[in-house]
Amino acid sequence: MKIVIPGGTGQLGTILNRALTAAGHDVVILTRRPVHDRDAPWDAESLGPWAKEIDGSDAVINLAGRSVNCRYTPDNLRAMMDSRVRSTRVVGEAIAAAVRPPRIWLQMSTATLYAHRFDAPNDEATGMLGGAEPGVPGYWAYSVEIAKAWERAQEQARTPHTRKVGMRAAMVMSPDRGGVFDVLLRLARLGLGGPIAGGAQYMSWIHDRDFVRAVEFLIGRDDLAGPVNLAAPAPVPQGAFMRVLRAAWGVPVGLPATKWMVELGAFALRSDTELLLKSRRVVPGRLLEAGFSFDYPQWPEAVDDLVRRVRG
Repeated sequence: MKIVIPGGTGQLGTILNRALTAAGHDVVILTRRPVHDRDAPWDAESLGPWAKEIDGSDAVINLAGRSVNCRYTPDNLRAMMDSRVRSTRVVGEAIAAAVRPPRIWLQMSTATLYAHRFDAPNDEATGMLGGAEPGVPGYWAYSVEIAKAWERAQEQARTPHTRKVGMRAAMVMSPDRGGVFDVLLRLARLGLGGPIAGGAQYMSWIHDRDFVRAVEFLIGRDDLAGPVNLAAPAPVPQGAFMRVLRAAWGVPVGLPATKWMVELGAFALRSDTELLLKSRRVVPGRLLEAGFSFDYPQWPEAVDDLVRRVRG
């Protein structure tokens, strides 16, 4: 297949490009800074010559959007919103204008859409959307609004000949440098991988190879459309999550951190505490119902593989 990945130069794009190219597909990356032969320049806001890559392609996987690894200032939150909505709209315009539109448009979304909760898991059918939870920072609601607007931009695109899937992805764990697993492993190796603010908040995750397999599964299943959770079926409380990670690497101790300590650390790292404090208890209801089988459904097996690959 010919697969076009707008915004495909980040961690997830690198994972998909590597796997899909190795499987024999022709992968084109839309990027502001083309470097490789199969990179095509775009500005993520307006139609241009890049649209011809989508015309005649088999699948589009839109990953474009400003990184969430930053301070959640009003300016950065607005940049997150604008970059996601504008890039999604223009991808929809390119598909709508195509003489031979792709069969499927996979649109990145996020598990952050769901409510901060501990009592029950969130699937696509019964999950509670966030934005109105008591006792959480007010700007967390804006993160939910970003996710809703992101999905709405795809839903409103007039692409009747292209199946649309919204990928509500959890944290994708891979051994690549700079990814979320790399950051968490570094904290554990420094002895800082203990429970945060009690450690009861759930961490939803998916192994990178299951992420790729889920994308391939969605491309191949003509009966699946709409939002789909891309998350392993066993989310884990943060304290237990890091305890398993420490054991896999052989780190005996992980110092706990209070909420204010995390806030100081996030400020120093120019990141935000929502990424660590929000309880994301997300499960892949539609994938499981459709018969998808995870290679790494449980965190201990997943982390053992990731650690082996990092060391290898």
